[in-house]
Amino acid sequence: MRIECYVNSQKISKEIRPDLLLIDFLRDLGFKSIKRGCDTANCGLCTVWVNDTPKLSCAVLAIRTNGQSITTLEGLEKGAKKVGGFLADQGVEQCGFCSPGLIMNILAMEKEFTSPTREEIGQYLAGNLCRCSGFEGQIRAIQQYFDSKPKEAS
Repeated sequence: MRIECYVNSQKISKEIRPDLLLIDFLRDLGFKSIKRGCDTANCGLCTVWVNDTPKLSCAVLAIRTNGQSITTLEGLEKGAKKVGGFLADQGVEQCGFCSPGLIMNILAMEKEFTSPTREEIGQYLAGNLCRCSGFEGQIRAIQQYFDSKPKEAS
């Protein structure tokens, strides 16, 4: 079957197997920020955006994104570097394996919140696992990231 979609605003047209997972489709195209962690949709490492909504690419058939817009971390480089800096400042970049999925969700959170509470951050990131540290540093980094953003005038 043929899939046509946009990955990071670039049109992709390719023959694929009907059972090909989105994670494998994207990694085959060279997008290495998408990590395989659990293959059970429990760790968040494979997070991408499909039409600007976070999705776990290990749980989506590639053909389901036919005609859709997919965004990977490579397509969000500027924002990702900024968020990554806040994470590094809090010392939570121990191995960095969870960082791509975590950053994808932090950037998605910006679309819903201007100043999320600690509880909202925790709920939003409930599907992201980090095996190196607890989430205290990540939560502090996220709060600092949102605090650094210019506030909208009332």
